[in-house]
Amino acid sequence: MEPVTKKHGPIFGNHGVDLASVRRAYRRYAGVYDLVFGAVFESGRRAAVELLNGISCRRILEVGVGTGLSLPAYRRDKRIVGIDVSTEMLDRARQRAAARGLPQLEALLEMDAQDMDFPDNSFDAVVAMYVLSVVPNPERLLAEMQRVCVPGGDIIVVNHFASEHRLARLLERAMAPLSATIGFRPDLELKTMIELAGMEIVETRDTNLFGGWKLIRFRNRARLSERPRAIAGAALR
Repeated sequence: MEPVTKKHGPIFGNHGVDLASVRRAYRRYAGVYDLVFGAVFESGRRAAVELLNGISCRRILEVGVGTGLSLPAYRRDKRIVGIDVSTEMLDRARQRAAARGLPQLEALLEMDAQDMDFPDNSFDAVVAMYVLSVVPNPERLLAEMQRVCVPGGDIIVVNHFASEHRLARLLERAMAPLSATIGFRPDLELKTMIELAGMEIVETRDTNLFGGWKLIRFRNRARLSERPRAIAGAALR
């Protein structure tokens, strides 16, 4: 079943979030990002990288690599490609990579994750940490992550989702109109994201404080264009 994306239209309200506003926000954040967000989001990053280090996957795409905080934690036998839309954040990531010497790093590229340049099936696994709330079109991002990941590969999402608690939800909705200014949407619905992804969920766990952030591990499905070949092959056995 293909995810219901209305041709990748804005099923999630974008509240004025576009690439220009994202770039502006992270131009402001780049110099202080590690100090302000490094420790706060460390547990989610650590959980995602430990998961990837422990499964059978060699070439990994990290979407929204930012300043590269996660890069040193990947095993040295992995091959990591990181992409980000922010020039300033990538500059910090390149400085980190040069200072640390990271044999697992294949490339750091400036790229819109909603419209990637990679061919289909380019990666064994794809991870997006704290990215879905940032991009203008999360459903388009999910579709692109599935396209560049091999069928049966792992797709890992770490993100903040709308709270199930009434008062917290009211606060998130009140903040939503400020999304373009603060650089992320606070009211992303977990249920909607899972329905749009249209993939098997392997596991879900809480990360970070207060249970508002979750790690979701998906198993990538075969695209419709690939299924007839798989079915035909099975029929011949």
